[in-house]
Amino acid sequence: MTDIKNEKKYVEGVVVEALPNTQFKVQIGSDKEEIRAYLSGKMKQNRIKVFVGDKVSVLLDQYGNTHRIERRS
Repeated sequence: MTDIKNEKKYVEGVVVEALPNTQFKVQIGSDKEEIRAYLSGKMKQNRIKVFVGDKVSVLLDQYGNTHRIERRS
């Protein structure tokens, strides 16, 4: 039996729009789905800048509200 809490799903996406409070709209997948994501704490702490058009790695929230940007590539 697998534990759902321990499963982490990462996807790659492109930042489409910057929103207030370090939130972003990110386009993921080939079907051009847009999700809302926020910067992780380490990215804020180290002042990593994310701009429109950047490729990012997003950790998907299992409940589907907001997701977390973990890495910029």
